Amino acid sequence: MIDELELLRDWDADASPLSEPARAQARHRLLNTIARTEQRSAPAPGRRHALRLATAAVAAVALTGTAVLIAEDGPGTGGRAGTNTPPMRNVAAVTVLNGAAARESKYEKPVAPRDDQFIYSKRIIEETERGTGAVKTYVDVNWDSVDGSKRSLTMELGRVIWEEPMGKNEGVWPPRQWSGLSKLPTDPEKLLSGIVGVGTSDKSIDDFTAWDWYDAYFMLGELLKWPVLPEGLRPAAYEALALVPGVKATPGMKDSAGRTGVGISYPGHASERGKYLIFDPESYAFLGFRGERTSRSGKKTYIQLSHVVDWAIVDRLRQRP
Repeated sequence: MIDELELLRDWDADASPLSEPARAQARHRLLNTIARTEQRSAPAPGRRHALRLATAAVAAVALTGTAVLIAEDGPGTGGRAGTNTPPMRNVAAVTVLNGAAARESKYEKPVAPRDDQFIYSKRIIEETERGTGAVKTYVDVNWDSVDGSKRSLTMELGRVIWEEPMGKNEGVWPPRQWSGLSKLPTDPEKLLSGIVGVGTSDKSIDDFTAWDWYDAYFMLGELLKWPVLPEGLRPAAYEALALVPGVKATPGMKDSAGRTGVGISYPGHASERGKYLIFDPESYAFLGFRGERTSRSGKKTYIQLSHVVDWAIVDRLRQRP
């Protein structure tokens, strides 16, 4: 199978290359679209929210189960394309993320699933309606095809969703194929450069605009939602997050198991407000996610806490470890 990032880079090799302003505008519109779509109907926190990418054009992007329309810029979007003046990095956030990377490097267990297998994961989600304080708890169980060639069975807030195999000209982010994941750099700076603009840019992080940094943060967050990654990739993702200007550490955050930790967030962008990766304040072990979603009517807001309680590599759908 072809790696998704290479596919995107080569999608129209005979066409004249886009100018950097044109690339920046395309990335800006793409990320703004994704952000606004997530604000209206966000998936369960921590659930891998695969971005299906049609290789005919970078702008032709569909979120799984969600139609996407290109939206105009709005207030509070955290920066403009071409602006290379991001805020200072938060030292406390850097300490937590680098600590998490070091811990993951020490304790991670290398795995190499076969293409015909499935990745099983079990997640607890606690959802609180902001207005009434009513709490609901969900147990979501997922079986994701390792190479994307088979149907995957996933759950979001207790609802069963069947994900069909990818089409001929489709890829996903993060790459579903283990071979694609294995090709992602485990050097933090190279990882950042490789994922910005969904693989359409190879600029140095020294040249990143504010929108490039948001692009990188968003894509790293999606990558970290995948329950199993090749050896070295998760530590690299944590270290890459530590390089993002504007990341912030907030103490006293709780996950769905009631554990209190430090929340890492990117408050400079409107779509990321209220969303946190939560880490143990002493060991820096990753605990879970916090997110928010708004009902389709727009009248209710829910705070979502989640954590993974189990995962495994299995041979067939519905098989449990």
